[in-house]
Amino acid sequence: MRITRISAYRVELPLHEGSYKWSGGNAVTVFDSTVVRVDTDAGLTGWGEVCPLGPAYLPAYAAGVRAGLAELGPHLLGEDPLELGKLNRRMDAALKGHPYVKSPVDMACWDLLGKAAGLPVCVLLGGRYGDDFGLYRAISQEPPAAMAAKVAGYRAEGYRRFQLKVGGDPDVDIERIRAVAAELKPGDRLVADANTGWRVDEALRVVRAVRDVDVYIEQPCPSYEDCLTVRRATDHPFVLDEVVDSVGMIVRGHADRAMDVVNLKISKLGGLTKARQARDLCATLGIGMTLEDSWGGDIVTAAIAHLAHSCPPEYLFTATDFNSYVTVSVAPDAPRRANGRLAAGTAPGLGVTPDPAALGEPVLVVG
Repeated sequence: MRITRISAYRVELPLHEGSYKWSGGNAVTVFDSTVVRVDTDAGLTGWGEVCPLGPAYLPAYAAGVRAGLAELGPHLLGEDPLELGKLNRRMDAALKGHPYVKSPVDMACWDLLGKAAGLPVCVLLGGRYGDDFGLYRAISQEPPAAMAAKVAGYRAEGYRRFQLKVGGDPDVDIERIRAVAAELKPGDRLVADANTGWRVDEALRVVRAVRDVDVYIEQPCPSYEDCLTVRRATDHPFVLDEVVDSVGMIVRGHADRAMDVVNLKISKLGGLTKARQARDLCATLGIGMTLEDSWGGDIVTAAIAHLAHSCPPEYLFTATDFNSYVTVSVAPDAPRRANGRLAAGTAPGLGVTPDPAALGEPVLVVG
């Protein structure tokens, strides 16, 4: 089997709640997602997707996906999409860095592998555990009372994991954590996610002020070293996210006892191939995982579902379902949340069939 064409589609994903806000005054109202189609000489088609969380979050931006694919795509024509290790080496040789550009191509090739084998991707990623898995709900940054008021509604939808967006004024963030924690019930879990928004001194003030609250602290500062300083000053369970971009960083963090949980984002690592490597390393080292991506719609949600469903459940802290946050669907057969839980499809590959009308015309064609 050989790659004959790579096409990219731009899809706008408006949010049900109007906007999504996090640290540093960052906010998005409409996400700019890129859907990638990989065609082959065998008549099979694979689908992938990548959606950066705006240009100010990670070193990734939506227009950069399409520019990167224009640069990378010609090097992949004629390659066998089923030889995923070899294909990833080819991508890394042709384009240094820019893992988010490679992610949708790798994702589409996993879709092709599943279709060629007649198996869902979760089986190929290691096996399907259980019937479904639990999700978290991100609570967009607002005044403390407004954030706390959302908990009951999200719990009614079945969520038991709540990721509270903090990383602003430390005094307000302390109020946010306490206000939301007061709404929790037994079995709920609260994560205070600063998204790199605090200085070390600010993070230390917050963790000391909420010492009596049952809360996970996530990525308080921009650098690994600053996060490690905060980690060593608190007994709260600790999550690393933005700095976790490779298996090497996981090894380093484990050696330093820098975290209890990591967030593995598919596109930040470069696709499902490298996300699987990171997931398996974490399971071997006994590190809990949130499996997700920066953002996305139906195809990203399907990929997360397959990755999470194939994760040993004792190491899966939670995952997310981005397609429930947005108003646009491109694949009617994509997995959908039910009572705060998600299940990967059982059809071969990712199990998604995008609607051509929803995609429109491609903005890039290579081949």
